[in-house]
Amino acid sequence: MVSETANLRRVVQSQSDVNMVVLDFARVNRIDAGGLGVLLELRESLQTRNIAFRFMNVTTLIHQVFELTCLDSVFEIVTRAMILSAAGSGRLAAHVPLAPCAQHV
Repeated sequence: MVSETANLRRVVQSQSDVNMVVLDFARVNRIDAGGLGVLLELRESLQTRNIAFRFMNVTTLIHQVFELTCLDSVFEIVTRAMILSAAGSGRLAAHVPLAPCAQHV
């Protein structure tokens, strides 16, 4: 069985014809240190390919974790309107919803 972390890596790394990857945190209510490490790894990987990495629908608890770890200055949280605006300007975005069982991501 493929872990949620491995699945997330596979999905995000498979994006090639986009300018932005957006992770949707709407159904995620916790994150651990391993999950934060995966997000940092994905950010670095996408950055080397000139692909923006953004988050949307970040819950209050997840946002607090980002603040406590000072990652709120590393990760950009966007709204749906911002994504639609980017799409309207010709930028291609990949939207990746996270499953509720991806709590550790």
